Amino acid sequence: MRIRVINPNTTESMTALIAASARAVAGPGTVVEAVTSAMGPASIESHYDEALAVPGILAALHDADGYVLACFGDPGLDAAREVAAGPVVGLAEAAMHAATMVGRGFSVVTTLSRTKGRAHDLAGRYVAAGACRGVHACDIPVLDLESDPAARKEVVALARHALERDESDVIVLGCAGMADFASAMSAELGVPVIDGVAAATVLVQSLITLELRTSTRGEYAPPPAKRYSGLLQPFERT
Repeated sequence: MRIRVINPNTTESMTALIAASARAVAGPGTVVEAVTSAMGPASIESHYDEALAVPGILAALHDADGYVLACFGDPGLDAAREVAAGPVVGLAEAAMHAATMVGRGFSVVTTLSRTKGRAHDLAGRYVAAGACRGVHACDIPVLDLESDPAARKEVVALARHALERDESDVIVLGCAGMADFASAMSAELGVPVIDGVAAATVLVQSLITLELRTSTRGEYAPPPAKRYSGLLQPFERT
C-alpha cells in the first residue's frame, strides 16, 4: 500500500515534519511518500493562499493508492476527489471526525485569527452542531511554529484556556505545522490532542484496506472534458 501525503505549501522543512507524523502511524507494509507541492505559497494562511495551492495539489495526485491533503483548511479536497484514483482525506476532516469519537466536544487551536472562520465552516460541514465548541488562534504564523522555540508553550497555554472556556474534552490541532506537538500536549493537558496528519493517514489507510474508493456517481464523477487556457492548460482533461 502506498499513501502519498501532499504538503500543499512549498516549504520542504514542513514536508519533513509531516512525513515523520504520517510514518509514525503507518501500518506494516504501508509506504508513506510525503511530497512538497511544486507550485504555490510558502505557507497557507488565507483564502487567496488556499486557492493558489489547489493546482499544485491536483498535479500531485498520482502514483499512490490513497492521498492525504496536509493542510488544515482542506484546500481542493472536493476537486481532488473528482480526479484521484484512490481515496483522498483532508486533515480537518479526519481530525474532527476522530475528535467526536473520543469526546463529546472539541476545541480547535489554530494559527492566525483570520483562519478561524474557515475552521468553523469546516466543522459545520464535517460534524454535528455543537461538537466543535470553539476555535482559538495563537496568532503565530505557520512557518514560525518550527522556528520559534516558545511556540509550543504558547499553543499549550491556549489549549488549556480553550478546554476551560469551551468546556470541551478534546483538542484538535488546527495546523499541519503543529503535528509534532500532539503527544507531549496530550500528556501535559490530560486530554486527547489530535494531529490531523496522523488521523488522516490512519483513515486513508483504513479506506484502502477496506477497498473503498471515492464514488464516481454524481458530484464526484470525473470533471467533463473541456479546454483550459493559459497557465491552466496543463490541467485540461480530454
